[in-house]
Formats: sequence, C-alpha cells, structure tokens
Amino acid sequence: MFKKLVLPFLIFILVMIIFLVWKAVGPNTAFKGEKYYLYIKTGSNFENVMKTLEEDSVIKNPGIFAFIAKRTNLPQKIKAGRYEIKRGAGIMGIVQTLRNGKQSPVNLVITKLRTKEDFARFAGRQLECDSASIKSYLNNMDSLQSKGLDTNNVMTAIVPNTYTFFWNTTAAKLFNRLYSEGKKFWREERLQKARTLGLTPQQVYILASVIEEETNKYDEMPLMASVYINRLNKGMPLGADPTVKFATRNFAAKRVTLKMISESAGSPYNTYRNAGLPPGPICTPSIKTIDATLNATTTNYLYFCAKPDFSGYHAFAVTNTEHLKNARAYQKALDRLKIK
Repeated sequence: MFKKLVLPFLIFILVMIIFLVWKAVGPNTAFKGEKYYLYIKTGSNFENVMKTLEEDSVIKNPGIFAFIAKRTNLPQKIKAGRYEIKRGAGIMGIVQTLRNGKQSPVNLVITKLRTKEDFARFAGRQLECDSASIKSYLNNMDSLQSKGLDTNNVMTAIVPNTYTFFWNTTAAKLFNRLYSEGKKFWREERLQKARTLGLTPQQVYILASVIEEETNKYDEMPLMASVYINRLNKGMPLGADPTVKFATRNFAAKRVTLKMISESAGSPYNTYRNAGLPPGPICTPSIKTIDATLNATTTNYLYFCAKPDFSGYHAFAVTNTEHLKNARAYQKALDRLKIK
C-alpha cells in the first residue's frame, strides 16, 4: 500500500518541479511589444519594482517571480537603472539581469539645440536626472570655473554627436562626460587651425554657432567665416541677424527688423550694437560647421546677404555700396512675397 502511494507522490513532485522550472526559464512575459524597459529609480526597493511589474503587466506570474527573486537575494541587490526585458524572456533571465545590474544604455543623440534650457529639457527626457537638475548644474559657477567655463559659454563644451550613458547618470556625470569628450574633439590639428585664425576653441565654437544659424550650405560656410573673421579683425560689429533672434528669443522671425535690434540693444548677444563675438554660442553647431569655420577662406569680404532667388546661398561683397545693392534686391524679393 505504501509503495502504491509513493510512486504517484514522486510523479507529482516531478511534475511540479518540471512545471516550476518551465515557469522559471520558459517565456513569461505578458506585454505585447517586442521589448519593455523597466526603469528603477535611484533609492527604489524590491517592493517598488514588484509594483511596477504588476501595474504594467510585465510578467505573467509575478508570484513566482517574487518567490525566485527572494531566493536569489535580488531584493538586496536591486540597482537603479534602465533594463530591457525582451518579449518571451523567462523569470530566471529577468532576475539575473536585475541582479547583475545589466543596464540597457541610452544613446543621447545631440544635434542642434539653441539654449541651455533646450539641452536640459532634451537630456532630462531621456535620463533619470530631470531638466531642473541639469539646468541647475549648467548655471552653477562653482561647477564651471574649474573647467574654464561660465554660464554664458558653458554650451561650448558640448559637441553634437551620439553619446552613450546609463539612464541613472547624474547631471554632474553627464556634463563631465560631455566636457571630456569635447576636450578630445579639440585635437592638435583643430587647435592649430584655431590659432592660425587667431581664435580660441571656444571662440571658434561661438562663431560656428552663428554660421550654423545663418546657412545650411556647407560649401559657403568657409566664405561666411571669412567675413566674420575680417570684421573681428577690423573691430567692426558682426551684424549677425541670428544673434538678434537669440537675444529676443524670436527664433521664428523670417527677417530681423530695426524694432528687434532696438528692443535687444541691452543684450550682449546683439551683435549690431556690440563689437566682437557674443559671450556664448547661440546654438550647438554641428562638427561639420565647426570644421568649415576652422577652414575659413582668406578673402576681403566684409558683407553678405541672402540671394533674392531664395536658393539659400548668399551674395558676398567687399564694399558697403555693393552690399546695399545686394540687400535691396533681397528686400524687394521679400516684399514681393509679403514676408515680414
């Protein structure tokens, strides 16, 4: 009688073991997409993680997940971060990923951004550190002085590119990494070109930011750079329309008016009223634009104006008389299209 009871019991135990093993290693995800990202905030505990998994219906059997997690000491090994869970993953695989802190990194693709606030919002949407903490760091002179930066030129440290970060990177670590990458960007070849132009890397960056906003025609950027460098060397105001847009924060303006120039007269970014470069960049220029600026052509040009054919190219001039002729042609073209 005893032997008759033992066999079914052993079979039952074996079936349960097989069932539990299958639940542990077999597909156990409940979400519909190809992947799910689990975000564990700094300071979170195992209970917070379980709540997220249950509320988002990530796992089919959260009870079994909790059972296995506790027996593998996961609650004591929870690490903040962004974790990718692929559809069809098993509980053991998920537990192992979390125990090892195997984060899925974030690719921060930095392109053209106009202000510190724009950068803070952009990065804050993709990393745990929010826009407020990033903005606070960029405005903290104690953090910037040791790097030779201030609150105006701080963005010159950020070279647009693709950078990989862990999601829980702090604002300080974010900027320090970008600053370090920026230093690498200014290799000796670029530094020598800047010295030849009589500019520092920061000044090249600021000038490139103006050119970035002036044109998207890379083949004429070296010519445009020559105009601004000639003006700087002669002590003339740059007279750059994009700096007035930046000063007034009217980035949508189709043309800069005398009213806009007057309203922004007190801004150091108004390059009609102030000689020299503005105190900081008016956007984050692309690497291509920075290099085009460094390769400025040697010319006698002091003026340029958009061509009236709206091709995006510019007419360059040596004398003010020639420039006024070009400017009148462009203004007439704008008037014909009733662009104000």
